[in-house]
Amino acid sequence: MQRTPPELKSNARTLRNNATEVERKLWHLLGDHRPRFTRQLIVSHYIVDIACRSAKVAIELDGSHHAEQVALDNQRTVYLEAQGWQVLRFWNNDVLANPDGVVGVILAAVVARASTHPRPGEVRHSGRDCSQQSLNHAGGMVYPNDGLHSEREESGVEAP
Repeated sequence: MQRTPPELKSNARTLRNNATEVERKLWHLLGDHRPRFTRQLIVSHYIVDIACRSAKVAIELDGSHHAEQVALDNQRTVYLEAQGWQVLRFWNNDVLANPDGVVGVILAAVVARASTHPRPGEVRHSGRDCSQQSLNHAGGMVYPNDGLHSEREESGVEAP
């Protein structure tokens, strides 16, 4: 097994210590849930924002700069999916505007993939309402049904 380069470990540690407001908010909301989530997980030569290792669900939080790097994000997603990960991408403003909806989408994906969960279809949490919103699937990525994704498809603009 190949060792993780020290500079990648250092980068991940720096990102964990300097989390964005959106990362901190989502991390706080996911902290009480099982299976466990981790921040800034190194997967090969990429660092995933938040991940559930046991279900192999990677959560990527995209700010406005991601609108300019769609090709790189797609390349990253294709690589992670080839390694068996499901990639969920959310715009930062979606997390801020509808945090419980985003958590619901994430937990639904984890439940769907976590075959070792003691009670499939149920996720433990600290009493928060995490009802699942309807989902849009595009290119192997999952987006909350915020009305924006269908507009992006019609306009030919790639989602994050």
